[in-house]
Amino acid sequence: MFKFIKQYAETIVGIEVYPLVSMMIFILFFLGVTAYVFFLRKGYIHEMEELPLEKDGITPENLN
Repeated sequence: MFKFIKQYAETIVGIEVYPLVSMMIFILFFLGVTAYVFFLRKGYIHEMEELPLEKDGITPENLN
């Protein structure tokens, strides 16, 4: 299967650019998400941690 794809891909002019572009998009997305998480306020993170347990009076003790 890869043999057929490789045969057609070799005939496309400028195909070597696409892997580079896709890698750059991945790296930029990864760095963006990492920067977003790194710069989040600690209070916001703590608030989000407690949110599922605070809603409607549900606590870990009430789950059993």
